[in-house]
Amino acid sequence: MSFAHNVRTLFCASVLSLSALGVAQAADEEAMQLRVGTESAYAPFEFTDNGTLTGFDIDLMNAVGEAMGAEVEWVQMSFDGLIPALLTSQLDMAIASFTVTEERAKRINFSDPYYRSGVTFVIRESDKDKYTTAESLKGQRICAQLGSVSAMKAETFSPGNVATFNDAYASYLELKSGGCEAVLNDRPVNLFFMASKGSDGLVEIDDLMDAEDMAMVVPKNNPELLQKVNAALKTIRDNGTYQKIYDKWFKQAAK
Repeated sequence: MSFAHNVRTLFCASVLSLSALGVAQAADEEAMQLRVGTESAYAPFEFTDNGTLTGFDIDLMNAVGEAMGAEVEWVQMSFDGLIPALLTSQLDMAIASFTVTEERAKRINFSDPYYRSGVTFVIRESDKDKYTTAESLKGQRICAQLGSVSAMKAETFSPGNVATFNDAYASYLELKSGGCEAVLNDRPVNLFFMASKGSDGLVEIDDLMDAEDMAMVVPKNNPELLQKVNAALKTIRDNGTYQKIYDKWFKQAAK
């Protein structure tokens, strides 16, 4: 076998190796793209500020993606369209303040919980002596967000007398205009709105109900992704990143 033949053989092998490496790297890069669904009208968890998507959930998911070595591609849609989009493989996962429920768990997988919340009522300030507890609102017309756990809870207070809206902000506007007697929503969302412009004339009933866990959602046919998400959540908790994000939006000890 000639020297020239050996050189050609080594050259060809090197080219093949580099080609294989390039294919593997391209596959890895493709595998690290995550299409993540959210809605954009649920402050302070997810909302737009001057056209930029922001909020607690957004910061958290970006940190999880970084810990996973993944690039997050955000896809915005209505809340009630997120799980169907997961089931039809339009999304890899979603984060939008999903409350962990047995009914939802039949269709999708939940990550480890990342937030514990409760719900409260917001009423018109002029009614604060009329409605002093959650119980006092039973039978009254209640506003809530379409597809949310709050909407389901509202039905237990006022069966058949609940108005639902595509986003939380619209429900507050309905309350202010007299279209309902109260809005039922997660307390952080209520408090964030109460501190914003346009909340004049509304107050919260200080009666926290049903503390529940929130989690990210992943299709049942992708257990490997679920494991990676949970590992990344643990990483950002251990290294202090989670606490910094939590303090930025809620300014209290992380749960």
